[in-house]
Parts: sequence; C-alpha cells; structure tokens
Amino acid sequence: MDKLTYLSNADSSYIDGLYQAYKQDPNSVDFGWQKFFEGFDFGQTNSDNPNFADAQTSEHAIKEINVLNMIHGYRDRGHLFTHTNPVRERRKYYPGKELETFGLSEADMDTVFNAGVEVGLGPATLRDIRQLIEDTYCTSIGAEFKYIRNPEKIKWLQDKMEKERNKPHYSKDLKKRILNKLNKAVVFESFLGTKFLGQKRFSLEGAESLIPALDSVIQIGADLGIEEFVIGMAHRGRLNVLTNIMGKSYQTIFSEFEGKMFEEDPEIQFGGDVKYHLGFSTDIKTDKGQDIHLSLAPNPSHLETVDPIVEGMVRSKIDMKYEGDEDKIAPILIHGDAAIAGQGVVYEVSQMSKLEGYRTGGTIHIVINNQVGFTTNYKDARSSTYCTDVAKITSSPVFHVNGDDAEAVVYAINLAVEYRQKYNTDVYIDLLCYRRFGHNEADEPKFTQPLLYKAIEKHPNPKEVYAKKLIDEGSIDKEYSKEIEKEFKDALQKDLDKAKQAVSLTDDIPMFAGGWKGLRPSKKGDAFAPVDTKVSKKTFLELAKEITTLPKEKKFFRKISKLFEDRAAMIGKDSYDWAMGELMAYATLLDEGKRVRISGQDVQRGTFSHRHAVLTLEDSEEKYIPLAQVNGGDKFNIYNSLLSEYAVLGFEYGYSSVNPQSLTIWEAQFGDFYNGAQIIVDQYLSSAETKWRRSNGLVMMLPHGMEGQGPEHSSARIERFLELCANDNLILANCTTPANYFHLLRRQLVRDFRKPLVVFTPKSLLRHPKVVSPIKDFTGAEFQEVIDDASVKAASVKRVLFCSGKIYYDLLEKQQADKRTDVAIVRLEQLFPIPTQQLEAIHKKYSKATEFIWVQEENENMGPWPFYCRKLRKTNLEFTDFIARQESGSTATGYSKKHAVQQETIINKSFE
Repeated sequence: MDKLTYLSNADSSYIDGLYQAYKQDPNSVDFGWQKFFEGFDFGQTNSDNPNFADAQTSEHAIKEINVLNMIHGYRDRGHLFTHTNPVRERRKYYPGKELETFGLSEADMDTVFNAGVEVGLGPATLRDIRQLIEDTYCTSIGAEFKYIRNPEKIKWLQDKMEKERNKPHYSKDLKKRILNKLNKAVVFESFLGTKFLGQKRFSLEGAESLIPALDSVIQIGADLGIEEFVIGMAHRGRLNVLTNIMGKSYQTIFSEFEGKMFEEDPEIQFGGDVKYHLGFSTDIKTDKGQDIHLSLAPNPSHLETVDPIVEGMVRSKIDMKYEGDEDKIAPILIHGDAAIAGQGVVYEVSQMSKLEGYRTGGTIHIVINNQVGFTTNYKDARSSTYCTDVAKITSSPVFHVNGDDAEAVVYAINLAVEYRQKYNTDVYIDLLCYRRFGHNEADEPKFTQPLLYKAIEKHPNPKEVYAKKLIDEGSIDKEYSKEIEKEFKDALQKDLDKAKQAVSLTDDIPMFAGGWKGLRPSKKGDAFAPVDTKVSKKTFLELAKEITTLPKEKKFFRKISKLFEDRAAMIGKDSYDWAMGELMAYATLLDEGKRVRISGQDVQRGTFSHRHAVLTLEDSEEKYIPLAQVNGGDKFNIYNSLLSEYAVLGFEYGYSSVNPQSLTIWEAQFGDFYNGAQIIVDQYLSSAETKWRRSNGLVMMLPHGMEGQGPEHSSARIERFLELCANDNLILANCTTPANYFHLLRRQLVRDFRKPLVVFTPKSLLRHPKVVSPIKDFTGAEFQEVIDDASVKAASVKRVLFCSGKIYYDLLEKQQADKRTDVAIVRLEQLFPIPTQQLEAIHKKYSKATEFIWVQEENENMGPWPFYCRKLRKTNLEFTDFIARQESGSTATGYSKKHAVQQETIINKSFE
C-alpha cells in the first residue's frame, strides 16, 4: 500500500482504512498518523455489536482529528485572541477559538485523546490539552510563526513555547532585578517631567518594560556568545535607554536639559543637535562579569533612517573585528508601530537581511507599539493586521507581548535572542503598550483620542502593575517598592544639583578612538594640504599586470578575454583608460593592506560595462575576481545590491563610519537615482559631523553627464550637493582624467582625516579616446583640484573658459578644430571645497584676458553655476559671464535631436 498522508480528508471510512493499514504495517502510514494511533486502543467498546464498535471508533477518530486541528489552530491563529493590549479591547476575529469552531463541545472536555502526544502530554483529556495551548498561545504572549517555511524552526519554537507554556519561572532575585529596572525607567521619566516642565523628551511612559527587556537581552546575549550590540531607535524612550541601559550619566542628560554646550574648538564647526537625536557608546560588564560593548547610533527625526545605518555598522564589525563571526555581535532596531508599518526603508532593510553583501546574522526588532502615530489611530496607520507584518517577507517569527506583563516581555525577548543566535535570522517583538502623554509632552492627546486617554489616565504604570504582582505573590513587601523609588529619586536630585553647577559639557564619546585611532578632525586649511598619493612605477606595473592577467585554465566569455587583452595592452602603450585608472586605485590600496568595499546596482560589471571587476566563467556560474588576487585576496568586496538606494546608501554609510581604513563606495546606477536616498545625504552625509561630531569617509559615485539620454539619466543634481556644502563638510569632484580619479580615490585613505566624497563620474568618457593617462601621471603626480590649459600661451589668451567634467572634451574638440589659441579652457576637478588659491593663480596668469566665463552643459538653474555665482560674487574671482542651457524644471530634454542642438549652441557660444 502506498504511504497515506496525514493531511488527507478526515471522513470515517478514510480513518477506518488508515487504521486497518496501520494495524497491518505501521510504516504504511505517515509518521504523524503513526503517533496518532500509537498506544490507542480502537477496539475498546461498550457493546458486542461490531457495527456499534465501528461507529464508536469512527466517531472518536474524527474527534481525535478535530483535537489535532484545534492544536494547529491555536498555533496558527491563537495570537489573534491574546490578552496583549493593556488599555484597549482587541479587535474581534472570525472564526474564534470556541470548541464548536473545531467540531468539539463541553461534553468532550474530560475525554482522553491521544492527540495530547502532539503537545508533549501523551494521551490527555481535552481539558488539559486545551489549557496547555490556551496558556501558551492566548495569554500575555501571542506568537506568529507558522508561516515559516522551515519545519525545524517551527518545531523548535513549538517545543520551546509549549514546554514552558510561554510562562517564565523566575527567581526572586531576578524578579527584583526586573522591578528595579522598571523603577528606574518610571522614576527617571517622572523626574524629568517634574524638573523640566514643558521640555520635549519623548518619554517612554507607558512602555517602560522596554528597559528590563533590553537589560535581559544583554545578559542572555552574553551567555549565548554575543560580545557587542549596536542599537538604533527613534526618539521615544531614547533618553531612558541612554541612561538606564547605555550608562550615560544622568548629570550629562540634566546638563543638556539645562542648555549647557561643549567647550568649542574655534577651528571645528560644531552645531550640536537636540538631546533625543544623540548617540552613545560604552563598555559594560554583565552580572557574570562578561564584557559587552554597546553602541546607540545617532539619528535624525526621519523615522527608521537609522535602520540601514545600524546594519552597516554591524556588518563592518563582523568583517573587520569579528572575522566573519555573526554570533559575536547583534543589531537591535527599536521601532515605533506607525513607523515600522509606514516607512518603506523598513521593507528595504528587511530584504537585505539574508543577502550575501548585507547580512548581519539576524536583527532583533523591538516595536514600541503605542497604538497611535502622532495623532493617527492604528486603524488609519496601516492596512495589515499587525504593524509587524513586514516580518512575514523574511519568514521571521513575531512575538506580540503585553507591555504591562514585565516577566512575559523579558521571557519573549530572551526567546527571541536565543532564536537569533541559533538560526541567524531576524526576529520581532511587538511590545503592546501605550503612550502616557501626547506625541511630545506639550501635546494634548485628548484632541484626537479622548476615550483612549481617559483609559490611560486611570491606568497604573508598569512598575505599579508589577510591584503589585510581586507583593501579592509574596516576592517583595510594600516597603521594598517605596524604598527603591526614594533611593533613586535622591540619586537623581544629586546629579541634577551637580549639573546646575557645571559650566559646560564634556565629550564623553571620543570619536577618534578604537578603529578611528590615529585619525583626527579636519581643520581649516586641511582641504588643500598636499597629499602624497603617488606609487612607485615598479609597484604600479606589477599590479597592472596582475589584475589584467586571466588564469589560462579557466574559460572566459570571448568578449571578456578580448577586454582583458586590451587592458593588458595599455601597459605597453602607456595609456590607461578610466576603468584601469579606477581599478589601479583599488589595487594599490589593497596592496597597502587597506580594504575596499563597493556596492550598488550592477557594480560588479558596471552599468556601462566598463568595470568588469567580477567575471563569470563561460560554462558555469563560477566567479573570478582579479582584484581579489591582490595581497591575499581577502580585503576586496564588491556586491551587486538589491534595487534600493535609500537602504543601501545608509548601509554603506554605517559601514564606513565604523571602519575608516576601508575605502567604502556606493555607486548609483545613474547619478539621478541617488535622490531615492536623499534623506541619507541630508541627515548623515552632509551634516553628521556638525550635528554629532561623527566623521565619515564614504565615497558616492554618481554617473553624470548630458548625453541625450533623457531627464532621468543625465544629472546627478550637482546643485543640490553644492547647496549642502559648508565649512569643508563634503568633497565634490568631477574628474576628467583617469590619473586624477586614481589620486582622488587614494587620497580618501591617505589623509589622516575623513570626509565624504561625492564623485560625478562619466558615462561616454569611459571609452573616449582622449580620456587616458600615461603612467607618469599615476606615479609622479598628485590630485589636481584645477587643471590649466597647457596648449595655449597666457599672453595670447583673451577669454578663459572655466568648466567641469565631460563638457571639457566637447570644448577641447572645438578649440582644436578652430585652432583657437586665444581661448583657454580651465577644468575644475574639485568643485568643493572651492580651490580659490588655484583660481586666483589662474586669474593672475591670464592677466591679458578680458572674459572669464563659466561654461556648463546643465541648465542655468542647475549644475555648479548657481552656487559659484553666489559664492564668488563681489570677489576678484567673479565670472564675467556664464553659458548654460536655459532654465528648466526638468534636468534634460527627452529628445536626442533637441539635446544635440542645445549642446552645439553651448559649444559655439563659448567660442563666439
């Protein structure tokens, strides 16, 4: 007989057939049915009538299946019927969990069912079976996990939860620890509210059980091998986490509320930020003496922006500090319920979680579920049942927990950490709680949620709820709760008194320690200090040969072989194109022991088929990476990213922030596409140093150039970046030679300070016959911010054209064709910081010239012109005129012929 399935139709004749087959050969039925029939006496009846016995057998067998269905129903849908909301009635769901739903009744409650084997009870009464699954799945913890496609993970979770019935059994000492953490969380918020009336703090009140939860994560995480946690969160509860988890001093927090500032270095521009945006890092010891490093990433008011930053920081440390061991470090992302459901970057980060280039071994997600987003009710904030339904896309389990049940919260998060360590995948905690006040402390929540806030007003805080529970069960007496509250209040008052006497803040987060040791903040004048980026000719030639030689035993696609033959030929011709200039920058850095990491859409080949850093063999999926052969081959990583700009750029920024000795690069497929990540550019790249004293050396490569490809494939919006520039916060470059590009990239790591670099890279110039450099420009020169015109005599020049990027070669072609020796073309290779000294030298050199004209192919209201017009007016560097496309609301025309006419007009006008 063929093996019979456990999931087939459960009619009586079918069950009889199964049973008869089982009696003849137990292995002829599915394992589940073997367990079902095992030890159960189907022949036991109260009548000698065979028909009556068969009827009894069939009826009971069907009910056995109904009991099994009930067990599976609770596992699958029990989370819909939990007691997890501390202040509201839950929405009703149909069908419910009544016995009738599963074809059972009260009359069956004391009947013994072999289905009890399924939950570890053995043969048991329906009453006991139901009690176990009710306790496990429908009390303070609701578990969503049945959609996971891995049976081992499902069984692991079932066994863990059902064995303990999702109920913790803690010692008195541990219960006192939980109470003490709750006490600090509650008293800290009330103290701030009393002493600093009306000041925004985005209090944790209503969700204070987050603090014992995080405390427990650290303790159990250390037991499971975690040595470091990186935390990302928004505002709500941030100050509480900073003090009661991270160990930031209460005195410092109070000083910030008092408006105290850091002692400023006049050469370093530091504007600061509001206290609920700030980050922190520290080292602590667990109760067992284990060392744990904690970091809380700074983040702006743009909710969930910090998520990819944290993931990048963690991955960087996995690669560099922990040698690929994901179990040593874990990211914790603390979300708001409205934000996790509404912000698209959450989805992008979730999709990164299992990808080779971005995985971090699983993230612990904790949602502070206030049930209100600013003033928006949860029913208007999402279409999904739960705010955490994004977890389903990565088959990650979710634990919905009542925030008033502190022990359940600690139990659930401990289970989450254990799951993360075992399976290295994401796990979610949905902390059902409430917001005691409005969006901020000056907000009136009753304007929009009057009924909810009437209930909240009467509701005791989590510490009061837990203290009463411990008193009732005899774990503490009433005085204990009062004593710890008074002791902590007195300690806070002492710190407040000290804060009022302090003159200024001290920087308790040293930037230039750890991985940043040996580096320093940049100061005025550093932007143009000489940087030796040259390499020896011998080294250059050896590396050039190494990265252009393919192994003969491997079979490559014919066009790839030809491409690498052409690259190898460049060595003999002493003429290196753009791709070789770029690849040689990486090769020389790798040879010096540095790390290079590149990611973005299609970066391995390159959008324009110029890079070919990763080669796929012709007859297989095997990859060959020439740069990975340099210096051991373990420090070059290049990843094709998922189709995301926002999350991937954030990830790379986080990666670069942790390891300044890595050349970390994000490349957009087209420069225009970076605007999908504008928040990262505005809130981190351009401003983090000013806001948070956090330097970064990330490189953004943005293909840019007006080439008739339409509005979305032309402009990387140079004007937007320039308007973000001040106080040497960014480096913007638009290079025209491979060698200058080579030196620019190397300069990022050779300098002893770090600045973000935005490079507007070419498209058509990648194969332009004039865009080549000889070896002497790599081995005997440095980066040139300005490149003068070497083809003209200064005394003959009447007009000087200033330009940047690709248009130089269009102007050069016209200059050479018309043999114009009276017009000089000067290239600005670095757009910011503005190379004013070099420009002054140019003006002095061309003293006979009467026209100094800025030429750009971008529209008049775009490109560098608006910025330079503003910055250089009323100086001796002011341009006498400019030439550009007419103002437009769109970056470029979509018609190739119109583009060609516009471009020709600009070139002709430049030489009129």
